[in-house]
Amino acid sequence: MLAVALLLPNIAHASAASFARADFDSTAIGSIQPDVLDMALSAASCAVSQGDAAAPSTLTVIDYSKPSSEKRLWVFDLKSHELVYEELVAHGQGSGVNMATQFGNEAETHRTSLGLFKTDTTYVGKNGYSLRLDGLDKGLNDQARDRAIVMHGAPYVSEAFVKATGRLGRSWGCPAVSAAVAKQLIDRVKGGGLVFAYYPDAKLKTSKYLGGCRS
Repeated sequence: MLAVALLLPNIAHASAASFARADFDSTAIGSIQPDVLDMALSAASCAVSQGDAAAPSTLTVIDYSKPSSEKRLWVFDLKSHELVYEELVAHGQGSGVNMATQFGNEAETHRTSLGLFKTDTTYVGKNGYSLRLDGLDKGLNDQARDRAIVMHGAPYVSEAFVKATGRLGRSWGCPAVSAAVAKQLIDRVKGGGLVFAYYPDAKLKTSKYLGGCRS
């Protein structure tokens, strides 16, 4: 929790945020750490205030400080203030085994990237129905499009896989979700939704959407 606190944006900006945890029923936000949700909501507010994103209808939060064997992806509807998905999500092969500990923005590393992303259009590729992501954080995730970092379904993301191996399988850096839920989840968040990927990594503190909404 201390690591989370060190990354929290300053109180002055949080009080002026367009999105706030107070808008949500505190008993219905799932297993997400409240401080992580606060950070994601503040980053989303900052992106909108800076004109880097239109007001999104959804905010997807991924907490990579949790093991892959636990649900660590949440989709929040920012208009109805509801939690609509709480799911398993895989990380990249270059980031770790069950626990992700290494993150990156470089090609061919197969590492997961942190920071704020914006969802774009869908397509059908080698991993089936997939969602393009644009990284908004320079140096953290702005190579996402060139690296083909997308959200997609995968057979190695399931409770059965966890039961058999103790962890999920791993992607090449993409936030892969269960094949059973991928289509409906992607359709819910596509077209301008925001995605915030968290880990208590020093590099995340360089995000311009944290620490007072830096320009």
